[in-house]
Order: sequence, then structure tokens, then C-alpha cells
Amino acid sequence: MKLLLLGCQGQVGWELQRSLAPLGDVVALGRVALTNPGGLCGDLTQLDALAHTVRTVRPDVIVNAAAHTAVDRAESEPELAHTLNTLAPGVLAVEAQKMGAWLVHYSTDYVFDGSGSRPWQEDDVTGPLSVYGSTKRQGELAVAVCERHLIFRTSWVYGARGGNFAKTMLRLAAQRDTLQVIDDQYGAPTGADLLADITAHALRQVGRPRAASASDSAAGIYHVAAAGETTWFEYAKYVIALARTAQPAIKLVAKTVSPVPSSAFVTAARRPLNSRLDTRKLKLVFGLHLPDWREGVGRMLKEAEHEFTH
Repeated sequence: MKLLLLGCQGQVGWELQRSLAPLGDVVALGRVALTNPGGLCGDLTQLDALAHTVRTVRPDVIVNAAAHTAVDRAESEPELAHTLNTLAPGVLAVEAQKMGAWLVHYSTDYVFDGSGSRPWQEDDVTGPLSVYGSTKRQGELAVAVCERHLIFRTSWVYGARGGNFAKTMLRLAAQRDTLQVIDDQYGAPTGADLLADITAHALRQVGRPRAASASDSAAGIYHVAAAGETTWFEYAKYVIALARTAQPAIKLVAKTVSPVPSSAFVTAARRPLNSRLDTRKLKLVFGLHLPDWREGVGRMLKEAEHEFTH
């Protein structure tokens, strides 16, 4: 099996290079052309070159881990967000459909309006609150042009590589006596490594894409998130408490972590208050278990400990 991976330098893309390797030959591309083999294009703003790359590689599977994910900045650059999150996935879908390939794409809870407290199901009505959420929803529709598509909606993604909320809280806790953290947004921190492993398991089950198979019925949208739920406030408290007990080498000075509403912080883009995702469909179709969110966060902190002690 040949797999084309886009966005290989991002949090999820970095983990996908590991998880996809046992499935076959992985052609991993980043945005910068000089780092890509054979002059292949991984820049999602270059739509014609992107289509040419897919036709050149002729993959059995395309995994698109590239996107415009700067939620607030997207409000001031909607055209770029539309290109990266909608037009480019549409190009991939058209090319994948032509060659009978599977297309894996990642989306977000931001396609919903964040109302209520019930976990969102795959067929719930969407209602994005931001440019980011709107372009990601349009991207989902564009990807569906490819019959063999897997769209994984997720939330609160973090990874050992790069920046994330947990690391930010530790840095602030090392500098400030008091922290204020939002306590009215609910979700589940989900590791990039978990997303990558789920992707590999799903692709292993659908099999070789160009062979006629009943596995085509597995195509569709799936919600993927770690088990359980929390708020940003409770998440921050957990991270700081865990670091104090399990990683005493990390010097923290914060004495108080206080809950505040979303209204306490002015942001360009509105965030959904309810980011809970119902993952029953994923578990049923692929027979997978999703670990509690605390497990992944604890392991990530151990891997990132050197960032705070050197």
C-alpha cells in the first residue's frame, strides 16, 4: 500500500509518520518544497501543483493532516483559511476519486455551535461560529466528493511536539503566582498520537482501497476524542498538580488557579462552549477503545519534561 501524507511536520502529521509506517510506503510531505522528495508539492495553497503531486505519486491512501488551524487569525485572513481548509481538500477529493483511493481528513468540533451539554453526534446539524469552523465544515463537504473518505472530527488536540495548552499552563505557573483559566468550555484533550493510531487502525481495517470490498461502507464522518470530559480550568489544575507530584524537577510558583468565564478573555473568534463529541460510532465500526484523556496528558508531560528542566 502506498500512502501520501500531507502536513507531516504538524502535531498530528508528525505522529502519523510513525503510525502509518507499518501499513506501507509513506510519502510524507510538508509545506516547504526543499524538504520534500522529488520536487513534490505539500503546500496546500498551490492547488494545481497539489493535484499534480497526487497524480504523480498515485497513492492508495491520501492522509491530509495539513490545515489552517490558527482560529483567531483566520478571522482576519478568511481567503487563506478557505484555500487551506476547503479548496485544497476538495482538490484532494477529486484526485482521490479518480484513482479510487481513500482520503483521510481531519475536522473539528468547531463545525458545531457549541450549544447544550449533550455530546455531539456525527449527524447533528452543524452551525460554526467562526471562519475556522465554517471553512472546516465546507472542507468536510468537499472531501465527501470522494466516495472512499474518512473524516475524523476531533477536539482540543495536543502533542509532545510543538506548543499546546498544557505546556503553556506549566510555563505560566512557573512565572506567576495566580492563573485565571476559562471554566465554561467543555471538551476532552485528545493526543495527536491517539489520532494517528486511530487513523492507522481504521486504514488497516478498510484494506487495500482499489480492491472492491464491503469496507467501502465504513466511509463517512467519525468523532474521535479521548474518553471523559473536562474544562480548561480543571485541565490546568490537573496538569499543574500532576507536574508537582510526578515531575518535581519542574519548578512551579503558582499558588492559585482561578476559574473565569469565556467573557473574561476577548478573542477574535468565538469558541464553542460545548466541545463534547460522541464517539460511539467510531468504537462500533472499528472496534476501538478510547482511553481517558488524563492518560495521554500524563504521558505527554513526561515526554516534554526536558523542555522545563533544561
